[in-house]
Amino acid sequence: MSVTIAIVTGDVINSRETSPKVWLSPLKATLNRYGSEPQQWEIYRGDSFQLEVAPADALKAAFHVKAGLKQKKGIDVRMGIGLGEKDYQAQTITESNGTAFVRSGECFQQLKKQHLAIQSGNAEFDTTLNLMIRLAALTVDHWMPATSRIVKTAMEHPMANQHALAAELEKSQSTISEALIRAGYDEIKQLLDYYQNQVTQL
Repeated sequence: MSVTIAIVTGDVINSRETSPKVWLSPLKATLNRYGSEPQQWEIYRGDSFQLEVAPADALKAAFHVKAGLKQKKGIDVRMGIGLGEKDYQAQTITESNGTAFVRSGECFQQLKKQHLAIQSGNAEFDTTLNLMIRLAALTVDHWMPATSRIVKTAMEHPMANQHALAAELEKSQSTISEALIRAGYDEIKQLLDYYQNQVTQL
């Protein structure tokens, strides 16, 4: 029986200009929050990865991975999200199959200037969400390492207020507030809410 899932296929930008010690640990730490290796996620070919999540969590996971990697100067990530079926469950995610895997791979291969896109098989949904993602990218693609660290921490502590985040990161509350405004964090949360609402209607 096939299961509706989301597959995120990605690779680390500028990985070869930097030691894997710089980016591998934060990537693994983020992926571990969404499942276990190698059935839910796997890193392959050195700097490529696949992650399986529930469709409602796919866009959040992508932004989370990006925030984790962009903590390191010069590092970024490209990701294609595919929504669809999983027809075959293998011992490792990279050997499993279904329309979600095919769409994720196609979406990833079609990335050119943009770093993130989604393919669901529903043209209206894809057109709307990909336009919104491209607009978000005008801010997200320019997150600096310090900002990325604050966004990552906020995503991992969704119930925490700015004072709690400030204590966690040993920063002032004003520093946290300014960084989240710079990062477009409220707008990102609105995008994630919209995405989650729409994906349940597919």
